[in-house]
Amino acid sequence: MMPIQMIPVTPGDAPPATFDELLARHRRAIHLFCYRMVASYTDAEDLVQEAMMRAWKARDSYDAATGALGFRRWLHRIANNVCLDFLKSATRKVAANAQSYAEVPWLQPYPDRLLDEDAAGKEQVALGYLALIQLLPAQQRAVFVLRDVLGWSAQEVADALDVSVAAANSALQRARESVERHAPSYPTPSAPTDEERAVLAAFISTHEGADAAACVALMSKDIRVTMPPHPVCFVGRDAMAPLLERAFGGEGEWRCLPVWANRQPAAVCYLRRPGDTAFRAFAIEVLRVGGGLVEEVTTFDASLVAAFGCPEVLP
Repeated sequence: MMPIQMIPVTPGDAPPATFDELLARHRRAIHLFCYRMVASYTDAEDLVQEAMMRAWKARDSYDAATGALGFRRWLHRIANNVCLDFLKSATRKVAANAQSYAEVPWLQPYPDRLLDEDAAGKEQVALGYLALIQLLPAQQRAVFVLRDVLGWSAQEVADALDVSVAAANSALQRARESVERHAPSYPTPSAPTDEERAVLAAFISTHEGADAAACVALMSKDIRVTMPPHPVCFVGRDAMAPLLERAFGGEGEWRCLPVWANRQPAAVCYLRRPGDTAFRAFAIEVLRVGGGLVEEVTTFDASLVAAFGCPEVLP
């Protein structure tokens, strides 16, 4: 059996961390990086596993003298290469004129409960941000995330991507121009507000009360609803009214649990269909709130409810 490698990066008199311990310590940050690159929680799970395997195989190339920060950046370089390999092989493309999240069919929510508080305050995780950077070519996306999100220097990015500093700066400029051109269509939420909490509570109340009229009244006149991966987009209250009447009128009873996803209010929705005895996870609804109203709803299936710490079936 191969002995566990000791990496002396722990300060003070504490015993040095093992390589496995260092990998575990940084796993969440690497998972978030992979998620940001591919916009899919499920794919990020696979990619972070691949990154950890590559890091273990390349452990002898890590220079312990660079310390904890050096280890994290070394690990990010490996994860970046894993993501770029994945994006090269994946048949993913978003139209440059994309108007809704429905045009990013692989988009998935990210549970706030898994976000590191310090990192999440500085790093963009909103659904709009994730959808927006999917417009960028893979290398531009990597440069943009490493420079503008993680704060790497131009030289560090150039070294990570094996390009010149001039090439890295050029890619960053093009990425920023693209982001700025589309940014008004993808507002980024701040930290949770009392207004968001109140709107979420009202949203849940209208669902559990099967009150379609109250739910429509809670929406802005230009409400937009998308349902990745399905290529549908409903715009306006008039489009929502018949959908809600059908959902509340005959599908069954609803129960919802409040959660937060991508720094946005969200609800895990459970449906008890006629004849059933249990409320079963049905969807995850992520809201964008503004002016005391719901401006956007992104509806995902229930495949990630466990990641949100919620049961598949309500007790």
